Amino acid sequence: MVDYQSQTKQVQEIAADYNHLPERYIRKQDEEYGSVDNAGVSSPITEHIPVVDVSLLTSSLSELDNLKSAVSSWGCFQAINHGIESSFLEKVREISKLFFGLSVEEKKKYMRAENDLEGYGNDMVLSHNQTIDWTDRLYLTVLPKHQQKLQFWPQNPSHFREVLDEYSCKIESINKLVLKALARSLDLEEDCFLNQYGTNSTMNARFNYYPPCQWPEKVLGVKPHADGSAITVLLQDKEVKGLQILKDNEWVGVPIVHDALTINIGDQLEIMSNGVFKSPVHRVSVNSKNERMTLAMFCMPQTEKDIGVVDELVTCERPRLYKNVTFTADFFFKNYQQGRRAIDACKI
Repeated sequence: MVDYQSQTKQVQEIAADYNHLPERYIRKQDEEYGSVDNAGVSSPITEHIPVVDVSLLTSSLSELDNLKSAVSSWGCFQAINHGIESSFLEKVREISKLFFGLSVEEKKKYMRAENDLEGYGNDMVLSHNQTIDWTDRLYLTVLPKHQQKLQFWPQNPSHFREVLDEYSCKIESINKLVLKALARSLDLEEDCFLNQYGTNSTMNARFNYYPPCQWPEKVLGVKPHADGSAITVLLQDKEVKGLQILKDNEWVGVPIVHDALTINIGDQLEIMSNGVFKSPVHRVSVNSKNERMTLAMFCMPQTEKDIGVVDELVTCERPRLYKNVTFTADFFFKNYQQGRRAIDACKI
């Protein structure tokens, strides 16, 4: 693996030069997912993504059915009444805004090492002709705590670590609650998905900064992909939209719901559920005038052994669709940067 990051500026620096868009950021038609073209990149169809009341998942069968329907058809939902107070979500957004507002020199103290995902920076570049996403990121392992690489955790703002640690614990509780509810929605033992997490599961945080771009039709904040997680929990920007889901071969804009968390299924849970739950292809558009900041939390099963289809979900009518597989970050990103879905390599 070759990393050419040292040869490029960060997107936030490039965005300050409004006279020039480097060629390597311009999207290529042959990298678009499937047969879907660029139509609608500036104004995708906007629909109401299913809304799920997380507080009712342990007491309401109708809400459990609502959850099952959402992730079977859309692969995602807007989680409301999830137990995280609005004031704390503001603190989480604040540490992101303060970090990306630091000087270039200060942010680069946390620059990721070559061939490593963790730290501040842009895409891991695997080739000279690779299209780069119009985003800067701060990527950190947050759980388990003993795997945290604190040299990449900003010391400015001073409360960054405290807020992110607390947020990670809250997201872990939501992750367990949702995975148990999803199992019950299929009439399975409620820990059947969690059991595949093992004792060395991880959670990764990715703070995303999308600078304005006066050529929004020429770039993407994130190329079309599906996540390699079990589930992903996204804290959206409060005002600026950008996330788009591929549904029935059309791009659908995800609206902003006040204080909601946008949760989507990842490839690993699609595998465990034998394809009942869908890991949606999605992408991120950019805005010509406004910056956008989000925080994605990737809930990942262990990587020391394979995950696989829950046996009870294999029937004569629905044979096993996926091989058992060890789903590493390296495996996922190599497929992503080459425009392929990692899950396709897992199909029988």
